[in-house]
Amino acid sequence: MKRVIVGLSGGVDSSVAAYLLKEQGYEVIGLFMKNWHDDSVTISDECPWLDDSNDALLVAEKLGIPFQTVDLSEQYKERIVDYMFNEYERGRTPNPDVLCNREIKFDVFLKIALSLGADYVATGHYCRKETILQDGKEVHRLMAGKDPNKDQSYFLCQLSQEQLSKTLFPVGELLKPEVREIAAAQDLVTAEKKDSQGLCFIGKVRLPEFLQQKLQPKQGDIIEISSEEDKYVQTIPQFNSKVEELEFLSTKYKYETTEGKVVGKHQGAHYFTKGQRKGLAVGGTPEPLFVIETDVATNVIYTGQGKDHPGLYRKALFVSNEELHWVREDLSLEVDEEMEVMARIRYRQPLEKARLYQVDSGMYVVFENPQSAITEGQFVAWYLEDELVGSGVIS
Repeated sequence: MKRVIVGLSGGVDSSVAAYLLKEQGYEVIGLFMKNWHDDSVTISDECPWLDDSNDALLVAEKLGIPFQTVDLSEQYKERIVDYMFNEYERGRTPNPDVLCNREIKFDVFLKIALSLGADYVATGHYCRKETILQDGKEVHRLMAGKDPNKDQSYFLCQLSQEQLSKTLFPVGELLKPEVREIAAAQDLVTAEKKDSQGLCFIGKVRLPEFLQQKLQPKQGDIIEISSEEDKYVQTIPQFNSKVEELEFLSTKYKYETTEGKVVGKHQGAHYFTKGQRKGLAVGGTPEPLFVIETDVATNVIYTGQGKDHPGLYRKALFVSNEELHWVREDLSLEVDEEMEVMARIRYRQPLEKARLYQVDSGMYVVFENPQSAITEGQFVAWYLEDELVGSGVIS
């Protein structure tokens, strides 16, 4: 009997994952990760970790499996929270869920599980793993989950072959309603429980208050830029090289305060992100205002009216070599190589046709159609059919 340690989060997906593994004949142990102590910034009744750990315990008792709690809040603060503050300070928008999987669930947690004699760890993620043999060597493929509405492969886009080799995803072949049916049939307390929202393990957080622990509020101007600006009517120049063209396509618009009109005040440019509509507190415009750019150096937010404002759209983005990651190392590109893929720049976004171009300093991702709110610090992930093969941080 192989031993599997399941990250029981107190939700329905990990509960059913544990049940399925037990049915398949594994020796299953449930482990709850406590990653957060500061309730002052959580909207506490939304996702209190105490309720979650109780639910996880009740599920373990029902399934007759051993259960314990591990406190990873120190590592979580160091690897996730401090990283988030640092990224926001630089004017980038991090994705804590992707990081949490790479740094906590499939690193710190995985190491604890292996030290407890586990052969594998398992989670309730909606994705699948396939293992193929290539030149006599096992290669693990990270596949999209069967449920198109719940596919979570994007959140696992930074996993390595080593991490995948030790991981099982028991609910990846199921649809969400099927998972709830199984939980109900087994009389698990989590069967009807709503899916958790918000930050990985912290729950719903008031982001400005959360960031204010480290980043002080600082009043600045909200400036509205007209969609009729000359810069949006670009004539495509003659390029001397492919790299020149790629640089042109991925360059973001630069703004000066003199180009628009001041329409309001904000409490800190680092609290806002591209494409954001809520929280600006500026009314009276025919169409809602969207953030089209933030400048943390001058503490200015640039906005435009409507979701079709040209300032929101770009066709290409760049990922530096330091922030480039191939799940399938055997498919990584050499300099001057290119690859046709399907890609997304955020969770739940439909996959879009794109082409990868590897250059000396990193990789360009050029989309067939312009993308809205390409945001520095977020992850772009690319797929070959159903398989997620690589990802990177948008720079």
